[in-house]
Amino acid sequence: MTLKSRIIAIANQKGGVGKTTTSVNLATALAACGRRVLLVDFDPQGNASTGLGIDEPERAFNSYRLITGEVKARAAIKTSNVPGLDIIPAIVDLSAAEIELAEIDRREFRLADALKPAKSAYDYVIIDCPPSLGLLTVNALCAADRVLVPLQCEFYALEGLSQLMRTIGMVQAELNRSLAMQGIVLTMYDGRNRLSEQVANDVRTHLGNLVYHTVIPRNVRVSEAPSFGQPVLMYDLNCTGSQAYIALAAELLNQEKEAA
Repeated sequence: MTLKSRIIAIANQKGGVGKTTTSVNLATALAACGRRVLLVDFDPQGNASTGLGIDEPERAFNSYRLITGEVKARAAIKTSNVPGLDIIPAIVDLSAAEIELAEIDRREFRLADALKPAKSAYDYVIIDCPPSLGLLTVNALCAADRVLVPLQCEFYALEGLSQLMRTIGMVQAELNRSLAMQGIVLTMYDGRNRLSEQVANDVRTHLGNLVYHTVIPRNVRVSEAPSFGQPVLMYDLNCTGSQAYIALAAELLNQEKEAA
């Protein structure tokens, strides 16, 4: 059993930490578990859209036009090739939204307001945030119930986390009191590398139960899958990356069940 219409923002202001990969493949794994899932590509790079095989000509209705009020959520939603998984794609114009929305009332709540009419059709709405802490990410945090943070197993992993946690705390205090941490998932783990193990241990020591047991390994098949417009679970179900995202989805669902 899941809580109805849980919205999870997947956020980290650092690039290259596996944020979009986690968004696409966690959404796919949840859909494979029988949940109805909507993935909102909220990164101007549009990599989540590419990762689900949504080509540029198919993105006329998109997250940029959604938050500027040009289209409604139901019009922006596209069916993906993954059963049970829909997507609102992104285009590069989304990068201009921070400037365009700066003087608009309730600018931090544009995404939350836009998603309201459609979110009840889904068990989970996953928002792939841009690699920044600007207005787009604040919009995602204001729309979300929970935040999931991908954290790369590298030397400076914890350095940027404090800034992100401050932003989450600010949003909780001033804009979205119901926002809470879903958890932190360690990504790009290399079991052959002592540094990966050391970073994982340090993160668990500092953050305890916030850190998922599941770790996402470095895996060539995970890196290859987006170039074929597929989540890794469709590209190669049996690879270690796919199995890790299935385990992460199972852990998240169990977490929700225990909280219910």
